[in-house]
Amino acid sequence: MDTGALGKVYGDGELIIRQGDVGEHMYVIQEGSVEIFMEKGGKEVKLAEKGQGDFIGEMAIFDRDVRSASVRALGEVRVLTVDKRNFLRRIHADPSLAFRIVEAMSLQIRTLNDEVAQLRGRTQQDS
Repeated sequence: MDTGALGKVYGDGELIIRQGDVGEHMYVIQEGSVEIFMEKGGKEVKLAEKGQGDFIGEMAIFDRDVRSASVRALGEVRVLTVDKRNFLRRIHADPSLAFRIVEAMSLQIRTLNDEVAQLRGRTQQDS
């Protein structure tokens, strides 16, 4: 990785976001990939993988609630940290950024809806 580039570098397996922490920033993955997972009952449940150009932790920009999941580096990863003020400044400069984030969040919701529907179908078949 280019050592002169902006952003913070995380090593393989290093946590970028920890479930339960209060979020005030989102991150843009500049290089590498990450794994998003939740901890439930002492076990990890993998939710997704994201890579270069994707963003993570975006819900914190909107609701400043605790993080709903953890994010771990898969190999070496470089991410750029974006706080709410910089995010809003970027939205004013490039409104299409807001659209891309809403589009990605919409896709995540659709994916979750599909998974819930599949789980409900399995539960009803088991009854």
